[in-house]
Formats: sequence, C-alpha cells, structure tokens
Amino acid sequence: MAGIYIHIPFCRKACNYCNFHFSTNHQLMDQMIEAMVHEIALQKTYLSEPIETLYFGGGTPSLLNRAHLSMLMDGVKLHFNLMPNAEITLEANPDDIDTDRLKDWVHLGINRLSIGIQSFRNEDLQWMGRAHNANQALTCIGLAQAAGIQNISIDLIYGGPSLSNEDWINNLKMAINTGVPHLSCYALTVEPKTALAHKINKQELPNVDAAHQAAHFTILQEMTAAAGFEQYEISNFSLPGKRSIHNANYWSGQFYVGIGPAAHSFNGLSRQWNISNNALYIQSLTQGIVPFEIEELTIVQQTNEYIMTALRTVEGIDANRLNAIAGQDIFPAIVKDAAHYITNGLLVQLNQQLFLSPAGKFMADGIAAHLFREEEIN
Repeated sequence: MAGIYIHIPFCRKACNYCNFHFSTNHQLMDQMIEAMVHEIALQKTYLSEPIETLYFGGGTPSLLNRAHLSMLMDGVKLHFNLMPNAEITLEANPDDIDTDRLKDWVHLGINRLSIGIQSFRNEDLQWMGRAHNANQALTCIGLAQAAGIQNISIDLIYGGPSLSNEDWINNLKMAINTGVPHLSCYALTVEPKTALAHKINKQELPNVDAAHQAAHFTILQEMTAAAGFEQYEISNFSLPGKRSIHNANYWSGQFYVGIGPAAHSFNGLSRQWNISNNALYIQSLTQGIVPFEIEELTIVQQTNEYIMTALRTVEGIDANRLNAIAGQDIFPAIVKDAAHYITNGLLVQLNQQLFLSPAGKFMADGIAAHLFREEEIN
C-alpha cells in the first residue's frame, strides 16, 4: 500500500511559530488547484501500489471550497488506484468548520479530520497568532461529530511561555473529554526567522525551557495512558484501532507521493521535494514540468532514516528490518552503541527489538543521532 499527500500552501493568517510553506495571499488559489491537478496526472507512474491513504495537509486545506476539493479528489481517483476504504484526511482549522462545510467534506468522501486546536485557552491562542478562539476550539469538535465524522485528531502544543502545568492538565482534560480518538501533541519549537523567534530575541516573550517541556511531556504520557490512549509514536496518541494510517505509514517506510509546492515524495530508494515557491510551481506545471529536486539515498542514508523513524514508534527498531536494509547483520553494533542508553533506562532491548522507554522518548532525536551509521555499509 502507499499514500498521497497534497500540500495546500495557503493560510488565513500566519501563526507566530510556523515555518511551513504557505501564503496568506489567495489570489493564485484557482491556478494552484489547476496546477496540482496537472501534477497528479504527471505523477501517476510514481507509485504502482494501491493508495491506502490520501492526506490534505498544509497550510490550511479547510480554506478550499467544495469545487477545489472535488477537482483534486477526481484527479486522484482518475490517475491512481484509490482503495474504496481509503483513509482520507483533511487538516482543518476550527474557524473554518461549520455545518455546510462539513456536509461538503462528508459528501466528497473525507472520513477523517485533523483539527488544529493547539490550545483551549484564549491566552495561548493569542500569542500563537491563531485565527480561532477558545470557544471555537471546543464547539468545532462537536459540530464534526454531529456531522458523522468520528475519526478526529486534534493538535495540541505544550511547553509554551503562557502554559503552566495546571493549564496543560486542563487542556488535556478538555481534549480527552471531547471523545476524540486521536491526539497529536507537540512541544513548542522556536524555528528561525519566525515571528516567535523574533519576539523571543527581543525579549518580548520568554524562551522555551527544556525542563518545563519535559514536565509537560510526562504529564501528557500519564494522562493519555490513564485515558486508554496508546503512545504509538513520540507525538501521537490514539485509542485502540484509531492510529493515523497515513502518518504511521511514513514511520514504517511505506512509499508516498507529494503533490503541491514544498511537498515531498519517497519511493524507498530516493526522496524528492517540489519547489517552495507558489508562482514558480504554477509556472512550471503550465509547461508540463514538475519542479522538484531529488536525492538518491545510499544504503547508509536508508539505514539511518529507518533508525530515526522506527525509534519514534512504539515498535522501535526491528533487527530483521534493519539488517534487510543494510544488507548485513548490523543490529549487534547498534545495540553496542546503545549500551549507555540501555543501562540508564532510556532504551530497552527485547530480543530482536530496540525501543525507547517512556523517559527516553523525550530524547528521541539525540538518541537516534548517536546510533546513526557514519561509514558506508559494504
């Protein structure tokens, strides 16, 4: 199975912390959708596998009208083998969710929503620069459920300058009490050249504190576990049977094609990414050219990519999968390099698997980097 990701590079306003590719100027919206439909046709041979997941990300896909979404859906169905029971996700902002839009989405076949709540507190939403308020954050979930969309994920951000431990606990209580089956929770990251970084540099906001974020991460793990959620990936928590199939496929190394400016594609042997410029993307597609760069992955790169993604999951690194990628038995060497983390309770080895402990999950990136292979595998 494989997946399709469609990047919608438009937002109503810029969030202070975001460094994704998007524009708040919507003048090129119609031309962009036409260009994406053209790219879908041109990329039809990139994947030969049936399409198990279709994901509209961004940006803010919920800005699109019914005609735009219909054009994209029709293009996918025409040129790819979209499975009848495919998971079709739309990222949506609370301020875009109303009864009419929900009816349109359900009619088009969208069966999963990923809602950018971020916080149920107005104070947090204001410094983030979000377009919605706390009341909309809560009511939009009920609207979606009433429309028949039960497979809902909500995004939350922790470790921010205005969020105390008690505030974070209350945010999680509200999220869990809505009955949504999936939570994606991210530690606030200060990305260069964002409005948030500028405010911190000018001392208008305090910088993020690692200890504060670690405390929030522990609270997150404890409360979600008590509510029956599985932490199946560092930042993702689901009730039984409600994992994000699309994102889980990313972490397990399944193939996918990305449509739209800045979108990435992966076929196991190479990775490619489209140009991050809306006007140039549209111009290229009008000439029948997909504007991308490509990187052929060496065995070492494939191995390190597997280490990085697998270690983020509850299943961890599997010796057989690792050795198949590397072409030889390198699992013992990985375990040897991991000895310090195993001794200190951050990693756990169980037979032919190596995975992070609850405490180790907050240090996932650093631990993965320590296990990376540096020399070419022969």
